[in-house]
Amino acid sequence: MSAPDVGAARAALFTPGNRSDRFARAAASGADALILDLEDAVAAAEKDRAREGVLAHFAGDFRSGLASGQMAGLRINNVHTAAGLRDLAALADARIAPDFVMLPKLESAFEVRLAARHIARRTALVCAIESARGLEAAIEIARADPRVRALAMGGADLAVSLRAENAWEALLFARSRLVQAAAAAGIGLLDSPHFELADEAGLAESSRRARALGFTGRLAVHPRQVPVIQAAFTPTPEEVARAERIVAALAAAGGNVCELDGEMVEGPIVRAAERILAAARSRSVSGGPR
Repeated sequence: MSAPDVGAARAALFTPGNRSDRFARAAASGADALILDLEDAVAAAEKDRAREGVLAHFAGDFRSGLASGQMAGLRINNVHTAAGLRDLAALADARIAPDFVMLPKLESAFEVRLAARHIARRTALVCAIESARGLEAAIEIARADPRVRALAMGGADLAVSLRAENAWEALLFARSRLVQAAAAAGIGLLDSPHFELADEAGLAESSRRARALGFTGRLAVHPRQVPVIQAAFTPTPEEVARAERIVAALAAAGGNVCELDGEMVEGPIVRAAERILAAARSRSVSGGPR
């Protein structure tokens, strides 16, 4: 049975790869995708031990600890670093097939193709954009390999590279460019993590804004962020009910432009409604009162 598409993940939760005691807790969070991290969350002196533990985890029956529809993968180090080259060599030697591998700090399609050669063919790829050069090459990166199923935004590193503040307004252009790249390639797009763990309201609001802009999900750095992110990226019953009425109105009009509640209903409006209904079906959300 094939794993779900990581491109459809709403919440993707990072867990340090050297903390195997937290793997089960991460799965229990209900996150759509679990990312065992070998990169930023692990100190240089710990990387070899973390790699050994993560590969052993995926060599075993790692799915036994996952809920239905839940995915698990890992983030390796950048392919231009010694640690990243060791990660790729170890992946090739171990012959494991996690659901996905996240490739960090990408700046070219070549890096994606290089990494893909050493990763199991049935493993999807998530490409993280974290620099000005990566942003410039985002469309080529998104289309570099058929296994690329999502882009991810690394906002903190990207802000430094752009000489910008790590704030919504300052990174709006970068977010918009990534939306364009992911949409053009027909893949998912994960927003940057929200690092203020106590700021649940800020997490919820920025996640709603990201969804409105075109993001399909978000990276999480703590289990308690997962339900907030999932709620923001799941259609509400009211949205579903409205979408159902839009589709029904156009069908009743024989596919011709029509009016619903004082608003015109035509092709693009219906396609947006159909997208909401497709997302709702995948999450078993039904329409609210009509």
